[in-house]
Amino acid sequence: MDVIEVKSGADVLNSTAALPLLPVTVIIPVRNEARNLPRCLAALRSVGEVFVVDSQSTDETCAIAESAGAKVVQFHYQGGWPKKRQWAMDTLPISHDWILLLDADEVLSAELAQEIRQAIQNPKIAGYRICLQMYFLGKILRQCDASFWKLSLFRKGRARFECRLKEQDASMADMEVHEHLIADGPTADLRYPLVHHNVDSLSRYIQKHNEYSNWEARVLLQPEGGSPDAGTDLFGTQAQRRRWLKRKLYRLPGSPVLLFLYRYFLRFGFLDGVPGLIYCGFQAVQMFHSKAKIYELRNGRV
Repeated sequence: MDVIEVKSGADVLNSTAALPLLPVTVIIPVRNEARNLPRCLAALRSVGEVFVVDSQSTDETCAIAESAGAKVVQFHYQGGWPKKRQWAMDTLPISHDWILLLDADEVLSAELAQEIRQAIQNPKIAGYRICLQMYFLGKILRQCDASFWKLSLFRKGRARFECRLKEQDASMADMEVHEHLIADGPTADLRYPLVHHNVDSLSRYIQKHNEYSNWEARVLLQPEGGSPDAGTDLFGTQAQRRRWLKRKLYRLPGSPVLLFLYRYFLRFGFLDGVPGLIYCGFQAVQMFHSKAKIYELRNGRV
């Protein structure tokens, strides 16, 4: 399905103010997101309910959320399952029948809000997939194979995160990494994307993806990637196809180099300029980190 590009910035934020109330509950997991959160919350002024689920931030994250009228809840991760977003879905006193999961670096456009308002009137649908319109280092990535879909909007009680790894700890992040929501019922795609500002700073990006590679290395050591719900399937959903291809690619010698060549040349990442080069390079480096950690685990070094 084609995705329509939407604006990012003040025009999008200002246009949301004129929208009628959107009867959904938004859940935003955060930790030290003072830089991104104002932009995210400004676009949610017409949303019925907003929960900001914090992990003991040391910056102004909580003050920013409270000043915007969001409900702030603290999450204290002790390892294992559930992690942050599933815990919020299970625990919070959610008022609306529909839940929208956002990250602090994502922006709900006026066009997408209007589409959601119409979509949730359909009684047959349990959830909707939304595409991410990726910004990296301030530039939209039109190539690089950077766009992907995720089930972000769903009826309360009609979707749960798959658990791909039960034995987890804080070194693997306190929030779901690449676990996906599994809907109990039919799903559909929305036309307008979420605007996703993928990087706050390169240092922060590297720190986050170090945690992700800790998680990914352990997941990939399990049969079928540790996912009895979604699994891997070349002819399945986008998530299942990506997992199938990733497991095959990881077995090849020099796969990080192959991934870079695929994204940068075959998927035209070079057309995205320097941000495209850095993004493709970082994706390859993360794969190298995961493979190195798999080797470490197999040799009993951890």
